[in-house]
Amino acid sequence: MKNLKTPWRREKHSNSLPEVFSSINIPKDAGFWKKLFAFAGPGLMIAVGYMDPGNWATDIAGGAKFGYTLLSVVLISNLFAMVLQHLSVKLGVVAERDLAQACRDHFNPTTNFILWVLCEIAIAACDLAEVIGSAIALNLLFGIPLTWGVAITIADVFIILFLQAKGFRVIESIIAGLTFVILGSFAYEIILSKPDIFPLLAGLVPQKEVIANPSMLYIAIGILGATVMPHNLYLHSSIVQTRNYKRNHDGKKEAIKFATIDSTVSLFIAFFINAAILIVAAATFHTTGNHDIADIHDAHQMLAPILGTSFASIFFAIALLASGQNSTLTGTLAGQIVMEGFLNIRLKPWLRRLITRSIAVIPALIVTILYGEKGTTDLLVLSQVILSMQLSFAVIPLIMFTNSKLKMGAFVNKPWLQVLVWIISGTILTLNIILLYQTFTEM
Repeated sequence: MKNLKTPWRREKHSNSLPEVFSSINIPKDAGFWKKLFAFAGPGLMIAVGYMDPGNWATDIAGGAKFGYTLLSVVLISNLFAMVLQHLSVKLGVVAERDLAQACRDHFNPTTNFILWVLCEIAIAACDLAEVIGSAIALNLLFGIPLTWGVAITIADVFIILFLQAKGFRVIESIIAGLTFVILGSFAYEIILSKPDIFPLLAGLVPQKEVIANPSMLYIAIGILGATVMPHNLYLHSSIVQTRNYKRNHDGKKEAIKFATIDSTVSLFIAFFINAAILIVAAATFHTTGNHDIADIHDAHQMLAPILGTSFASIFFAIALLASGQNSTLTGTLAGQIVMEGFLNIRLKPWLRRLITRSIAVIPALIVTILYGEKGTTDLLVLSQVILSMQLSFAVIPLIMFTNSKLKMGAFVNKPWLQVLVWIISGTILTLNIILLYQTFTEM
């Protein structure tokens, strides 16, 4: 490993996602809103990872079992995400490397290989959530058996290839559209569920019970893993480079400002959606004594009779399908970035996607065939805990690089930010150690 006091290598390196690098023009001498619109897009693509089907399983389980208590975990997770995605933006803009490329540049081959394997595990866990979520949504909307639904998700490979050929702005627009479908669906669900405002607000305040109660901690860390996604840090540091901003000090400073606004606003939308899922579960299930609703199927079936309209269940399923498809698009790009960045191997997009999809589809099919609906729900929650376990291996290198004066120059993290990001990293690491200890001592 090279010393953090050394700058980046001077030799030429390949651009991240070279087919779309610097492909979206930023208007010169334009006003604030025009420039913000030009930079807008990557934030929503990142926010998708914070509202994927894995979030649904953890948020429904948390809301049904513990009411509004875990809302504070959703809030804290999103605040963590805003800070970490800002660091990801800085790395991509200043170093003109994605996080995987930065690791390859800095660490020795053995360390890089280990980091790559861990990241691939995280992407497989995320892909697993997308596969199961989409299959469940197809089952709820059209009655397609889960096994067939899982198999159908392989077709996503070809949909994504078609969209990539149309240009990066098209992908961003589709993701934005699907995101607002999810947002509208849950706004409707909240209005129907009529949550109690004061208990809801109290849930935003952290409680020590979250740490003390093992089952609550398990779901809390699942929420953390579902919210702060490790592969999103790799993805954001790459797609921020799709903008054709001036590659000088002022241009980079402006790019960081607008890209940070884009991601922060987008993550506020993700927070609302995440919180809405938990609030709806708390207001409809927990308050009516249905504390054991952790299954998306059960949640879908119970919404209509409790809320008094079949539209509640329909909007729930539509939002779930939109969530799964959104996550598929961003997961594809993240997989490409990680493999190309760490290994400098460029596979054809269809082959790369087929490999990652197969890794997710095979275990999902096995669990669906052997254990049915209950097994898929347990697998969803477990996938989010796996994501949380991998998080530190992406967060720590990101902090190391952006805290380094010689690597970031004038854009190095300010002292207060350096302290804050290490606190965030330490919190994530500590919670995971506690979870592991409790898991193994209870076995």
